[in-house]
Amino acid sequence: MIRESVLQKKFVSYTAPQEVMKAGIYPYFRVLESPQEPEVIYKGKKLLMFGSNSYLGLTNHPRIKEAAIKAIQKYGTGCAGSRFLNGTIDLHIELEKRLAEFVHMEDALVFSTGFLTNLGVISSITGRHDYLIIDDSDHASIIEGTRLSFSKVLKYKHNNVESLKNILEDLPPEAVKLIITDGVFSMEGDIAPLPEIVELTKKYNAAVLVDDAHGLGVLGKNGAGTVNHFNLDGQVDLIMGTFSKSLATVGGFIAASKEVINYLKHNARSLIFSASLPPASTAAVIEALNVLRDEPERIQKLWDNTHYARKLLNEAGFDTGNSQTPIIPIYVRNDHLTFTFTTLLAEEGVFVNPVISPAVKPSDSLIRFSIMATHEKHHIDQAVEKLVKVAKKLNNILKK
Repeated sequence: MIRESVLQKKFVSYTAPQEVMKAGIYPYFRVLESPQEPEVIYKGKKLLMFGSNSYLGLTNHPRIKEAAIKAIQKYGTGCAGSRFLNGTIDLHIELEKRLAEFVHMEDALVFSTGFLTNLGVISSITGRHDYLIIDDSDHASIIEGTRLSFSKVLKYKHNNVESLKNILEDLPPEAVKLIITDGVFSMEGDIAPLPEIVELTKKYNAAVLVDDAHGLGVLGKNGAGTVNHFNLDGQVDLIMGTFSKSLATVGGFIAASKEVINYLKHNARSLIFSASLPPASTAAVIEALNVLRDEPERIQKLWDNTHYARKLLNEAGFDTGNSQTPIIPIYVRNDHLTFTFTTLLAEEGVFVNPVISPAVKPSDSLIRFSIMATHEKHHIDQAVEKLVKVAKKLNNILKK
């Protein structure tokens, strides 16, 4: 029997998930029984997958799976230590070299997850008298990184260059100022105005970190990301990326100058005190980069699918906001209705992800409709047909 401490009483009183479960619309921790393909198996039933971050459809690619298997056969299932001590293998060094080349930076450093990358980099890179300036729609891992920092944290309005400029104007010219923005915003699907941000860094002696978790493999030449998309190679100070989206596995990295990487190797606590990326994942990313090089048509297919899906959704009357990428929000603007919409879509054979507060403002709750290169037009046609069917049942979702 569990002791009834004050702490335990706090958890007993937390019943929000149970209330949603009781209503029959709980949409989290759904157990899949198949790979992340255009169709997945859920509760023994086939569903069209439009909730995956596998934008290029590489998580089940035979070459990548084979590379991971070979790495396990050679190195085992783990590295049994942190990168700082005994946990670095030659594959990590090879991957870091490839990643630096991929995003056109001098050097790179691999972390165990993308979240840990932002946590370690952001918390250590600036000091007590410095400033971190973030977009108010930045990813949660960026927010948590700033909370661990001793620096002063300031927020500017989402993608609002004038709001950012007003903040920079009020800061001491000699102070260290780091602007942090997503390249592609993970819920809204829009792209940061990087050219304007870079111009402000020059005017106000600031630096910029771009979290390109959702831009790599999607934007830029050969999928090099948001910075390359805007022809800004060499004009951004740090580029962060993850492997859990386009690159088929788990992990993260930061790319920057050799001096920045040297500093982070010896100061980023989430690197020094975390076990290193396993051999299988490391080898999987290396091979994913090879596949990206050898099969560039995947990116074109992803964009063809994206344009096709957005056209159908807009014609049907859905509000897709300002999305410019394969992340297409379908705004519902009501948390409970968003859960209901998600549940009914699953019953109709479509898997999507609900996004409610606090991930977005309560008035911006949405269905996150994600496109993959491996979708065919008939998958998109079927999904949109089901979306319209359910939306008409619920009312207040389609534009009048």
